[in-house]
Amino acid sequence: MNNIFSDSKDMSPQRSLLRALGWTDEEMQKPLVGIICAQSEIIPGHMHLDDIAKAAAEGVIAAGGKPVIMPSIGVCDGIAMGHAGMRYSLPSREIIADSAEILLRAHGMQAAIFVGNCDKIIPGMLMAAARVNIPSVFVSGGPMLAGRVRGKKTSLSTMFEQVGAFNAGKIDENELKNYECNACPTCGSCSGMFTANSLNCLCEALGMALPGNGTIPMVYSARLALAKRAGGAVMNLLNKNIRPSDIMTPAAFKNAETVDMAIGASTNTVLHLIAIAREAGLTGEQVSIDSLNEISERTPNLCRLAPAGEHYIEELNEAGGISAVMKELLDAGLLDGSAMTASGVTLAELVKGAINRDPEVLRPIKDAYSAQGGLTILKGNLAEGGSVVKKSAVDPKMLQHSGPARCFDSEEDAMHAISSGKIKAGDVVVIRYEGPKGGPGMREMLTPTSAIVGAGLGDTVALITDGRFSGATRGAAIGHVCPEAAEGGTIGIVRDGDIIDIDIPACTLSVRLTDEEIAARKSCFAPKEKPVSGYLKRYRDNVTSASEGAVFRK
Repeated sequence: MNNIFSDSKDMSPQRSLLRALGWTDEEMQKPLVGIICAQSEIIPGHMHLDDIAKAAAEGVIAAGGKPVIMPSIGVCDGIAMGHAGMRYSLPSREIIADSAEILLRAHGMQAAIFVGNCDKIIPGMLMAAARVNIPSVFVSGGPMLAGRVRGKKTSLSTMFEQVGAFNAGKIDENELKNYECNACPTCGSCSGMFTANSLNCLCEALGMALPGNGTIPMVYSARLALAKRAGGAVMNLLNKNIRPSDIMTPAAFKNAETVDMAIGASTNTVLHLIAIAREAGLTGEQVSIDSLNEISERTPNLCRLAPAGEHYIEELNEAGGISAVMKELLDAGLLDGSAMTASGVTLAELVKGAINRDPEVLRPIKDAYSAQGGLTILKGNLAEGGSVVKKSAVDPKMLQHSGPARCFDSEEDAMHAISSGKIKAGDVVVIRYEGPKGGPGMREMLTPTSAIVGAGLGDTVALITDGRFSGATRGAAIGHVCPEAAEGGTIGIVRDGDIIDIDIPACTLSVRLTDEEIAARKSCFAPKEKPVSGYLKRYRDNVTSASEGAVFRK
């Protein structure tokens, strides 16, 4: 199989430029495989990705292709957290998708390997893969190992909670420094079932990555071997003309949503799966937030990884990884085994030999942590368009809660109140103007949720926002409230003292106001608009709601 530059005399000028790169006649005859690599020296999960990309390139060469490594941007959500930089995290997803599309199409690539790891990079790359629709395989950089403090495993979520404990006077500065120096001991994506690892696991469930993509630790040599196999796999897909449109089907998304519920993945997956589905040409009837509760209702929660439990990604890997999760679900009739995968075989064929090696980390169906999945969509007069909560990470005492609203128009104002001890047991913290449009950028609220938990209020205080949460968040944290305050949503007219009713089992979120009271308040309500410029202004002017994936309007 040749490429578009191979033989035509009209392409002689283009080949002269390829010769300037040192390409040989033989290389210019081979299929071109673009390797989109998000290596960066600022993202711990990405600092080693050049090694992953080179290993993938070796696999391509061994299978008869010509690899070409090309760059992608990325944002580290953890480093961007808690300041204005977080406004750029979710918007970066659209740039990642656009730039990958540009690089692959502009340079005549016939297939692609996407090498990323962290939060917005993977969904942005999946959006690009769906859009460009050339044979594609994903290979992540792998998770970091869990940290250890005083013999107990820790992670980034522990670190944020220790800040809350320090501010509450529960630990001293030396103990805080001890956690700081030991929470993240290796590079790689953060060690719990946070957003990065959630999406890398769901790449397997979608069929776009090989087994082990979501769970093999970054420090294992098996990670490099996986990258080499990805190179061979993409050449196999190219030879068979199997494209993302053949893999990312409605059945594949249902499979991914089911695995999502089983592993207790990040709430951010709700946003991203919808965005990816739209790029794949799927309709709202095929993939939307409205189907998630039905999937959750029939899908048992099999894993409780940090922040929902005491286990970490490395332990899920030892238990058999996502292949073992999918085998449990497939045997129970909860997955469509006919879905095609990047391995060139169906999902059923792919996982037929998978074994659950640790039933404590990966519970069998009959011994599930709960009969329902890890995420729940809540609706009501406070969230007519929906909201999301990671039910598996909520203290059982808070599954139903009613309390007075404490309202803040920014994350910073809420944090000041929490850290100064102004939030009391029973309160419902409401943070608004942090949605896709109102932020703009839909910041993650890991800092305030961790401060609440660290202050010992995780079993008595809820937090509601039109912003997002990190996958590291735990507690009664309800995000993605739609419509957001900036679009005239009810969350914008809630006042201090209004009683908010949360009923997660019933899937409801309401404020105790009559329809008439809500209408009266909205009649004199003018949403705030934060002064922004540059890319954030462009993002605010074009972004859709969280329930629509927070994508740009078509």
